[in-house]
Amino acid sequence: MEKNQPKTASLYRMVMPQHTCPWGAKAKFLLERKGYTVEDHHLETHAATEAFKQAHGVKTTPQVFIAGERIGGFEDLRRYLGLEVRDPKAKSYRPVIVVFAIAAALAAAVSLPLFGALTLRTVEWFIAFSMALLAMLKLQDVDKFATMFLGYDLLAQRFVPYAYVYPFAEALAGVLMAGRMLPWLSIPLAIFIGSVGGISVFYAVYIQKRELECACVGGAGNVPLGPASLLENLLMVAMAAWMLVPAH
Repeated sequence: MEKNQPKTASLYRMVMPQHTCPWGAKAKFLLERKGYTVEDHHLETHAATEAFKQAHGVKTTPQVFIAGERIGGFEDLRRYLGLEVRDPKAKSYRPVIVVFAIAAALAAAVSLPLFGALTLRTVEWFIAFSMALLAMLKLQDVDKFATMFLGYDLLAQRFVPYAYVYPFAEALAGVLMAGRMLPWLSIPLAIFIGSVGGISVFYAVYIQKRELECACVGGAGNVPLGPASLLENLLMVAMAAWMLVPAH
């Protein structure tokens, strides 16, 4: 293709009254962002979609054509353009990093208007908010969390109901610590679940050398069991120990 020649692409995607294919919309946006003029062909019925797939020998839509060549679907288009294609099985700490980043932002947003600066109270809020947010993710599907948690937690393996209680306990401790309420409950609760969790993770990862997925975000992401989960538990214990210190 000559440099000055306009870049055009043909896109065939499902656009129906009750369904618009999200991958088709993403493909159109990506093509336009890359400077292509898009000939946007809507497949407005299931019959039209099936006829298109049969005619072109494909199993899915959308389908992109550039210079008369069939490129394929959205992920094929990304590969054609030299862009990264996400591996759904790839492990990443991103879900935990996002939680910690949002917790830090919330802590700063509360501290700055109240104190005009970041203080030790900011750190307390950061840990408490992190606990509450991580517990919220676990509570979205307690059974799924418990199933993953049972794979490595030493106490849960001996007493299965603990796996179902854990996210509620973490949420309660985090909320109470955020407001420094009922320290007689929140402190021992955080020390207990944080200590048991930390020992369990350390034993599974660094003693047994097992490669497991962490249940810290409720099983929604492929987070490897390791430093992130250990940090979650250590922060709980550190927060509880800090709250035991008087006059601060």
